[in-house]
Amino acid sequence: MKRRSFLGVLAATSLRRPQIGGRVTVSERGLALLLRGGRAWRSGRWDNSDIGVDAAGKLRFGTGLRAEEEIDVSGKIVSPGFIDVLADNGANNAESVPIFEKYKVFDGVTTALQMHGGTADCAAFYGRLGTLSHAINYGASTFVMAIRQRTASFEARRRQIARNLHEGALGVSHSLEYQPAPFEELVEYAKLARAYDRPVFLHLRYSSAERELDGVDEAIRLAQESGARVHIAHLHSTGGTFRMEEALARIRAGIASGLEITVCVYPYSYWATYLSSLRFGPGWQRRYGLTYSDLRVVGTDERLTEKSFARYRTTQTLVAVPEGAMPLATTVDLALAQDFCLIGSDGGIQREPRANSHPRGAGCFATALRYAVDRRLPLERILDKVTALPRQVMRPVLATRGTLEEGAVGDLTVFDPTTLRGNATVENPNQVSSGIDLVLVQGRIACRAGQLGCRSGVPIRY
Repeated sequence: MKRRSFLGVLAATSLRRPQIGGRVTVSERGLALLLRGGRAWRSGRWDNSDIGVDAAGKLRFGTGLRAEEEIDVSGKIVSPGFIDVLADNGANNAESVPIFEKYKVFDGVTTALQMHGGTADCAAFYGRLGTLSHAINYGASTFVMAIRQRTASFEARRRQIARNLHEGALGVSHSLEYQPAPFEELVEYAKLARAYDRPVFLHLRYSSAERELDGVDEAIRLAQESGARVHIAHLHSTGGTFRMEEALARIRAGIASGLEITVCVYPYSYWATYLSSLRFGPGWQRRYGLTYSDLRVVGTDERLTEKSFARYRTTQTLVAVPEGAMPLATTVDLALAQDFCLIGSDGGIQREPRANSHPRGAGCFATALRYAVDRRLPLERILDKVTALPRQVMRPVLATRGTLEEGAVGDLTVFDPTTLRGNATVENPNQVSSGIDLVLVQGRIACRAGQLGCRSGVPIRY
């Protein structure tokens, strides 16, 4: 949907919406589902109102409401459905999609957007996934790296990116560390994103202690020269692993100058990536202070040797570094204190029974909330980082999601703050999170008490 028509729909909807001081009665509107007794962070305060979903899957609020089905959620937190802007399902086929979405919805995610990666062909992506049923909402950026791999000409690349944006791609993404590209070329792609009012998602160019801040400076300069809004993916593993405080200071200065820059982190103290990537190019042991035996093949208990490293280097094998390689106190904690930092998984489970995928693909959001609660961070602050802030980064296409407002889309996550936790591990990433009691997508039950429900997810695109 083009932006003008999208905004027109919003305007028309707001004109039709009755203004009744936020209260809805049965005589005014029948409800299909009602959540009673929960606690919700709504309009800047904790609220205990009933939350209803009408026949169109839209949210309604009030007291003393009635519905065809009523669910007691006493003692639970009712949140907008979690939004993962950094989901990753590279296969995107009939076999991987149900697996990928199952682990996401059991982690409280109602919308999973592949903004770190995405697609080289937007029309083909949405056409192919449109033939499948979906537990959650889905969407993708236009992936510069994939386009550059198949297209030699700059002008041809630029035309394909513009075509993808015209066909509904949610933004422009590139992984500079894995596929270095001239800055001047990247500026042109960012200008396209700016023209279409879409964000640019960057995996920064450097991850070493000596040069990581150069990558941060490049992202800031890109925002300056293009006028685009720029999102830095997993800052704590690329850009702020060694000098997070200084990286954040530079970003704050850029924001203060009028730029729009956001970042995300995932709540784990170790990173994982493919052995075939440039990150494991010559000198990796010195760069990261690691040895062969520090590397773990994800989804197994295997540790590498020099011989197995050489063998796996020619394959698409994901390995994880030791816990503590990115100390949370000096990376994630500092980033989470910033208003411009949100949670993004950079992951997804694509195979069963044992995937070669970082456990963040199954447990990122439950782990993030558990971490915040255990550290006595305000729950509403971390909730904003998985709902309101991702909504803002992806505006305007998520205008009716990620919020508890009258008439918003009924994407909801209900969880128990006392039992919430991610269970996935490096050895076995195929473990669903605990404490996610109920998830609604488009106002219909997507999972409840550990059981999958309706597959009512829809494409998110312009």
